[in-house]
Amino acid sequence: MTFRATVLTLYPEMFPGALGVSLAGRALEAGTWSLDAVQIRDFASDKHRTVDDTPAGGGAGMVMRADIVAKAVDAASPADDDRPRLLMSPRGKPLTQARVRDLAAGPGVVILCGRFEGVDQRVIDARGLEEVSIGDYILSGGEPAALVLLDAVVRLLPGVMGNEASGTEESFEGGLLEHPHYTRPQDFEGRAIPEVLLSGNHRKIAEWRRAQAEGLTMERRPDLASACLEPPPTKKRSGDA
Repeated sequence: MTFRATVLTLYPEMFPGALGVSLAGRALEAGTWSLDAVQIRDFASDKHRTVDDTPAGGGAGMVMRADIVAKAVDAASPADDDRPRLLMSPRGKPLTQARVRDLAAGPGVVILCGRFEGVDQRVIDARGLEEVSIGDYILSGGEPAALVLLDAVVRLLPGVMGNEASGTEESFEGGLLEHPHYTRPQDFEGRAIPEVLLSGNHRKIAEWRRAQAEGLTMERRPDLASACLEPPPTKKRSGDA
């Protein structure tokens, strides 16, 4: 079954962009997944194809109108469409590798790319849009975030990666950051490949990689470490029950 991605955007020319090359591009050409970029302005009714208006209550910027966005969502995702409806938004739930795997296992996604100050809350509620964030920073619009999400998902589709183990032995899959990698030459500017990796002892290699992953996660992402690493057992003191 082909994974179907529909992106609702004011800038359809941004797609497929980077998704048209490398693994994602080859998979797109092969029909492993499909991509349809829909122009939201096509659903506006006035001659200027207006999609936004001033925010209720005042304030800077403009807000994407609920009625226009609703028409675009309904056209792209009718009632019998079981694909999740996502809104790329900095206030959304952080995108995780677990969520990426869930999406890759499904029939596809419908992604709304926000612009301006945001999207009228009423259409978010009425159309059940799931707000998703790719990080704690602000972009000019949801399009770059949609490209990131789709790249993460498409690479996990069956047959896209040549070595399926590549999708399971990397950062975040086990809750940890990935261990360091090395390849030839054996010596680079006086820096040698760790001897354990040349030992042929798969158990010791696995233990070294696990220790490296834990150390990197503790150093760089203590938030992840606290969630996936059990604290060392507390030694009982004399007199404790």
